Amino acid sequence: MKIPREIEKRVLGKLFKKKIIIIYGARQVGKTTLVKDLLKKYPEKSLYLNCDELDVRNSLTDKTSTEIKAFLGENKLIVLDEAQRVRDIGLTLKLMVDNFPELQIVATGSSSFELSNKIIEPLTGRKFEFYLYPISYNELKKYYASALELRRRLERRIVYGMYPEVILHSGEEEKEVVKSITSSYLYKDILAFQNIKNPEVLEKLLQALALQLGNEVSYNELSQIVGVDKNTISNYIQILEQSFVIHRLSPFSRNIRNELKKLRKIYFWDTGVRNALINNFNALDLRQDTGALWENFLINERIKNNHNKNMDVNKYFWRTHSQQELDYIEEDGGKIRAFEFKWKKQKFRPPSLFVDNYKQATVELIHNENFEKFLL
Repeated sequence: MKIPREIEKRVLGKLFKKKIIIIYGARQVGKTTLVKDLLKKYPEKSLYLNCDELDVRNSLTDKTSTEIKAFLGENKLIVLDEAQRVRDIGLTLKLMVDNFPELQIVATGSSSFELSNKIIEPLTGRKFEFYLYPISYNELKKYYASALELRRRLERRIVYGMYPEVILHSGEEEKEVVKSITSSYLYKDILAFQNIKNPEVLEKLLQALALQLGNEVSYNELSQIVGVDKNTISNYIQILEQSFVIHRLSPFSRNIRNELKKLRKIYFWDTGVRNALINNFNALDLRQDTGALWENFLINERIKNNHNKNMDVNKYFWRTHSQQELDYIEEDGGKIRAFEFKWKKQKFRPPSLFVDNYKQATVELIHNENFEKFLL
């Protein structure tokens, strides 16, 4: 049984609007499945091109518009899967949309095109962009037979992650699949496009980030742990972010004394991948990092849900030098909503400094009994 993806309707609504559709997302999150479902709606006039294949890349590189049209034939819906593999893909896509506006081009990328040094500027005003993340909790609601079954599997999803292939397996197979995804696909585009000569440094950095989950990250400290300079750390973190492995959260500050303003928090787009990096798949009640995993999981799910609903909000965490903190803050239209995450329900008093200085803000505790309202 296929897991339905919430952005599919939004993508369908943008077809044949005389713009390129770009769908970004890590490898193995389901981009190919999604675009092939689109192709099924136009079976007689569609073409699927896998840009991992050399002959496809050659047919789309350094070609005139006439040559490109001859290659595409009479098809109306064209999918370029893993389009970042094509050199100067931005220019090729510009030729297509400018010369053949009747065609609908859908391009997927398992890394941002900037990572692979592809020229994307020519597509300004010519594209719709979407992000396909690992399966969301709300998407799983449509997959499992009952809400009770989904709740029973919550801990496994936190431990083993939300990649489609992982979810479709069970038991020990979940561990093997997520470990395979982590080792086989995680670095593929990074190593291919960035000419990184020492992948061990990248792996060491990822493990350090995994162990610091939930804490503010200091590039200077990471530099000492990994054994490379601060600029290299900064560059590698940017690359990992552009490859949809990690994402950063900035501190919320309105120049109130004692607020953190510079350090960042770094989360993994999939908690299963994070656990694979440190080889720890223990149950939550046997772990020391349950709180950090829960925090990472909820922030991911909130971001997925906002994107799937086409809601754009500013995202932060809040902490002071005196250790008052809130895990997650959203700001939208001047409204501030703050959240603290705890795995188990407990007494909670919002930080006084935050309440006193942001009187219009709301503050909520999210735990494993009420978290579903946070994801609606």
